[in-house]
Amino acid sequence: MFQMIGIMSKGAGISLEIFFLTLLFSLPLALPITFGRMSKNPAVRGVINFYLLIMRGTPLILQLIFIYFAPKYLFKFLNDNFSGAINSPAFWGAVRFVLSYNRFTAVIIAFTLNYAAYFAEIYRGGIESISKGQYEAAKVLGFTRSQTFMRIILPQVAKRILPATGTEVITLVKDTALAQVIGVAELFHAAQNASAREFSTTPIFVAGLFYLVMNWVVTVAFTQAERKLSYYS
Repeated sequence: MFQMIGIMSKGAGISLEIFFLTLLFSLPLALPITFGRMSKNPAVRGVINFYLLIMRGTPLILQLIFIYFAPKYLFKFLNDNFSGAINSPAFWGAVRFVLSYNRFTAVIIAFTLNYAAYFAEIYRGGIESISKGQYEAAKVLGFTRSQTFMRIILPQVAKRILPATGTEVITLVKDTALAQVIGVAELFHAAQNASAREFSTTPIFVAGLFYLVMNWVVTVAFTQAERKLSYYS
């Protein structure tokens, strides 16, 4: 049992890496996507809407497979057939990167693009929930648009989107199990291997406890954050 838990702890470490790196990249990336979604430029809005449709309309597991395998096949084809015709060091640098990137990198890219789409819509809902009167009052007081957003709008938006963001973050903890589809040895992958080796379902239930503890920590963190921001109620 202790040996099994030790092995699964290593898998849990990989799951936590996926979790934190996804949040690190997707939370800030979602903000420009939100502004693009709210843009008055129809071309920008159309591109962002198409991106959101793909990310939210297809399964994450399919996106993982596509992001890992499709670029490799595409760039390998270009490398094999057009290496002499395309004279661009930057392009071939990108080709070498794609052909050499590992499964873990593909997982982070897929998770970041997927969750940025969901966070962007959460941000948009929060921003659009603020009354226009607050923008007008800030303008009368002499605030610039950036000052209005950073000092008046953003603190209120952060309070309003916390519950929805917390739900997505909890989902992210569980979705890290999907990384196994391209061979990343995260927690659930380790549990499945241990289960097959021991001819027992016990490792699967132990993995469930790991996920439960991680989500309990996330829930407590967001509950505390909501309490600290309660003065915006």
